[in-house]
Amino acid sequence: MPLSLRQPPVGASTLPLQDPAWRGRLLGLAFAALLLWPMLQLSEFKPWTLLDADNLRVTGRFLADFFPPAHSPEFLLMLAREAWRTVAMATAGLALGLLLAVPLALLATRVLSVSALSGRMAWGSALLRQAVRGLLVLLRSVPELVWALIFVRVVGLGPTAGVLAIALSYAGMLGKVYAEVLESGDATPTQALLRNGSGRLQAFFFALLPQNAAELSSYTVYRWECAIRSSVVLGMVGAGGLGQQLDSAMKMFSGGEVSAILLVFVLLVALADGLGVWLRRSLA
Repeated sequence: MPLSLRQPPVGASTLPLQDPAWRGRLLGLAFAALLLWPMLQLSEFKPWTLLDADNLRVTGRFLADFFPPAHSPEFLLMLAREAWRTVAMATAGLALGLLLAVPLALLATRVLSVSALSGRMAWGSALLRQAVRGLLVLLRSVPELVWALIFVRVVGLGPTAGVLAIALSYAGMLGKVYAEVLESGDATPTQALLRNGSGRLQAFFFALLPQNAAELSSYTVYRWECAIRSSVVLGMVGAGGLGQQLDSAMKMFSGGEVSAILLVFVLLVALADGLGVWLRRSLA
C-alpha cells in the first residue's frame, strides 16, 4: 500500500503540528508593533540611556548611599510615628470614600431598579443612574495628587488634605467597580425579592451582597493597599506621613534615610497584601 494511503496507527494523534491561527497572531503582533512604535517615539522612550557610562556611575553612587539604612533610635521612632500616620491617612480616606461610594454604587446598579423589572427602566430612574455614573467618572478622573494640591490650598498642609484627596478619588473608583461587580452577578435572586415586595436594601443585603461579598472585600482591601501607596505620594506635596519624610530625605541626599523609609513602605504593602489573602480565605 502506498505510504500516502496508509491509515495512522490506532491512538496516534491526528492534530496538526502547526498552529492554525499563527498568521492571525503574527499579523496582530505586527499591527501592535506598528501602533506602539510611534507612541514610544512620541514619549521619547530611550531606555538605552540607562546604560550610558556617566548614568551608570551616578546610579551606582546613588544606590551605594542607600547602605546601610538609617537606624538611629530617634529616626526609627520618627519613622514608626510617620508610618502610623500614613496608615491612618489611608484608612481614614478609604473609609470616607466608602461612605460616598456605597450609596452611589447602589444608585448606579441597574439590577436594583424596580422599574427595570418590566424590561425598560423609567426615564427618571435612568436619568438618575446616568447622573450618578457621571459623578463617579468626575471623581475618579481627577488624580488624587491633583485633589491633594487643591485641598492643601484650602485646608493647609497636613494629613487632612491627603485624607480628603483619597476619599474623593477612591469614591469614584470604588463606586464604579462596586456597581459593575453587583451587576455581573446572578440577578435572579435579586429580581425575585423585588417582585415579591422586597425593598432595594433588603434585596441588596440578602441577594446581591452574599454572592459578591468575597470579590467586593478583596477589591476593597486592594484599594486600601493602593491608598497606602497614594498617601506616600501625597505626602510629597505637604500631606504629611512617610511621603513628606521621603521628600525631605531625598532633598537632603540622605540615602540611608531613603532606604529605611522605602523598607517600611514595602513592609506596609506586604502587610496589606497578607490581610487581603486572609480575608479572601475567610470569605471563601
